[in-house]
Amino acid sequence: MKQNIQVRKAVEADIDGIEKLYDDICDYLAAHKNYPGWRKGIYLVRRAAEKGFMANGLYLAQTEEKIIGSIILKHEPENGYQSAKWLTENDYRYIYVVYTLAVHPDYQMYGVGTQLLMFAEHVAREEQCVSIRLDVVKDNIPAERLYQKCGYQFIGTVS
Repeated sequence: MKQNIQVRKAVEADIDGIEKLYDDICDYLAAHKNYPGWRKGIYLVRRAAEKGFMANGLYLAQTEEKIIGSIILKHEPENGYQSAKWLTENDYRYIYVVYTLAVHPDYQMYGVGTQLLMFAEHVAREEQCVSIRLDVVKDNIPAERLYQKCGYQFIGTVS
C-alpha cells in the first residue's frame, strides 16, 4: 500500500502524538527483537520530544493525521564523538547530529526513515551545513542498512 507521507517541523500540539509514537515503538520492541535497546519509560520518552521541540529541531513524518515517524536534529555532538575520526572538522555550527530517528512499526519498510533522512539533508543544505552525523547501537542491523542505503559512511566504533 502506497502512503502519502509528509515530513514537517513539529509544533507543540504534536508532542502528544509523538509520545504515542514512542510508546507504540517501545511496546513493539518489548515483544520483538529490540535492536536499538529502547525501553518504555527509560528511552524513548516524551521528554526527548519536548527537548527536541524546545531546541527547534523536532520534525515528524505523518500520513493523513497519524504521526508515523520523527527525527531530532541538533548542532550538538553526542558524548564520545570527539574521539571519532570524522570526515569533516568539528565545527558544530555547520554540522547536524541526528537524534531519535523513530518510525512506527506499522510503517517500517515504507520509506519513512529514508524520507526523514532526506528531509534532514534538505534542512542541513539550507543552513549551509557540511555534514550530518549520527550514531547507531552496534548490531542494530535495520538502522545500519537504512543509513548505508541513504549513503551514510561508517566511520568507526566508539565506546
